[in-house]
Amino acid sequence: MATGLLTEDAADQIVTTCRTAIGDSLRSATYFARDDYQQLYLRDDLERDADLSTFIGHEWRGFKTAQTAYDGSELGDYNYTIRVFDNGFLIRVTNDSEGVFVTTDGLTVKDFEEVATALNSFLDSREIE
Repeated sequence: MATGLLTEDAADQIVTTCRTAIGDSLRSATYFARDDYQQLYLRDDLERDADLSTFIGHEWRGFKTAQTAYDGSELGDYNYTIRVFDNGFLIRVTNDSEGVFVTTDGLTVKDFEEVATALNSFLDSREIE
C-alpha cells in the first residue's frame, strides 16, 4: 500500500468524516489520486487482501467516463457514484485530481448523501490550498 499522499491530519479528517456519517457500517476508506492511493481505514473484521490498485484504476476511469458521458445533460453535474454489491456498498467521491472511495455495510440514501457532501467539502477545501 502506498503512503504519504495525505498529511496525518487530512487522513484523520477523512476517517472522522466517514465514521461520523456512517458509524459502525464503515468498512473501509481509501484516498486516491490518478496513480497512487492510501488506504486510511479498514475495519478490523475484514481481510487485507483487496487489490486496491485495480480498484483505483477502475474508479478513476469510471469517474472520467461518467463525467464526460453526462456532461451537459439535463441531469445536471455529476456528484458521486454508489455501487451495490452482495456484501456491501462502495461510494466514490472524486474531482479532477483526487478522490475517496468508501465501502460500507447497508446505508440509506440519506447516509450516502451525507458522506458524499462531507467528502466533497473536504476535496474542495484541498483545491483552495
